[in-house]
Amino acid sequence: MKTQVTTERDSPIVVGLDIGTTKICVTVGRRSGRNKIEILGVGKAESSGVSRGVVANIHKTVNSIMQAVEEAGAQSNVDIKVVNVGIAGQHIKSIQHRGILTRRDDNEISRHDIERLIEDMYKLVLPPGEEIIHVLPQEFTIDNEPGIKDPIGMAGRRMEANFHIISGHVSAIKNIKKCIDNASLEVQDLILEPLASSEAVLDEADKDAGVVLVDIGGGTTDVAIFHEGIIRHTAVIPLGGNIVTEDIKQGCSVLRNQAELLKIRFGSALADENKENEVICVPGLRGRDPKEISVKNLAYIIQARMEEIIEHVYYEIKSSGYENKLIGGIVITGGGAQLRHLVQLVEYITGIDCRIGFPNEHLAKNEVLPKTSYDELKSPLYATGIGLLIKGIQAEEEQGELMERKSPQVSLKDITEKGYKEKGLFKWFRDIIKDGNEFDDDSYLGKK
Repeated sequence: MKTQVTTERDSPIVVGLDIGTTKICVTVGRRSGRNKIEILGVGKAESSGVSRGVVANIHKTVNSIMQAVEEAGAQSNVDIKVVNVGIAGQHIKSIQHRGILTRRDDNEISRHDIERLIEDMYKLVLPPGEEIIHVLPQEFTIDNEPGIKDPIGMAGRRMEANFHIISGHVSAIKNIKKCIDNASLEVQDLILEPLASSEAVLDEADKDAGVVLVDIGGGTTDVAIFHEGIIRHTAVIPLGGNIVTEDIKQGCSVLRNQAELLKIRFGSALADENKENEVICVPGLRGRDPKEISVKNLAYIIQARMEEIIEHVYYEIKSSGYENKLIGGIVITGGGAQLRHLVQLVEYITGIDCRIGFPNEHLAKNEVLPKTSYDELKSPLYATGIGLLIKGIQAEEEQGELMERKSPQVSLKDITEKGYKEKGLFKWFRDIIKDGNEFDDDSYLGKK
């Protein structure tokens, strides 16, 4: 039991920042003793400076970030300085590229060789105004032997690899970083939001079987396709829940906040599932008579727009070439996934099995947060926020493992044989001083 507590305390505390179109969400957490994610604090603020996943007003976005950070910091009792930020928007593009590295010898392939290949991909020439966000290795070919997922430890001279490269507009990336700087924070990593959401709602079995993640947010719908455990295709569709609200506002002649409430409380993605005689009474504006709206008509408005979004998703699935390889089907998450009868509509249009993805399977039992806040976190609404947290924790752990590998254990024999390397010599002096031993010229030169 003691070991578990130590592990939790030693694990780094990480912060995820989801800058969405409807909300800005900050999650603070760490790896718990049972390999789950322990959430220490959550902060949420209305996002009024973001349009379709892209920062449109720096000042408003900074204020919302500061409000969410303050709330999460107070709840978790953590002074938040560094954050893992999510990025989305219709400017996001993905391309496939192949890299080749010829090594000088055919010794074991190390992580350093893979990093050299990845660094080469970052030198790729892109259209003006675009910047690479992620370089994701897919499969490796070692000395003409294809289909290798992890080549570390193998012998080989010629390394080839397929890469999935994700890029975005430089201006959109700079605006996000500007907002973080103005909020007195530092960017640890910039993470594509569908990749983060996939960490929260998918497991390795889903990714191996072949699955499509569809994250329906307020301003955008993010798509990520996995097969054999590897990311195969990503896309961002510039349509989301907000455009459905706008349609209700126009179609039913109501205020925007009333349209949002109608969508959340009475909305349905299938008109045929609603009764003809069901009517909602909406208060009139400034003393005018209340307005009566048929639930079925409301569903027709929502269904028309949701069909358009699903058609876009289906087009991305077909263009990826993995339409017939998706054993895991489609997983819907994000705020839009809470719409009633959406699963049935997706299955009807695409003919592919569908389910809603909840981020609760990665969450540890929580004694820090109030029960209402903890239960709210299990909603698809928080998939990206929790995913950014998981991605940040994974990066910290990988960095820790790398540092451990790089710090060699140096003995006195190694120092004398290897020409008194600076690092080893300082260690030797420290050990001698610590032990209180005396030494003369002969012992220094390694003669004794």
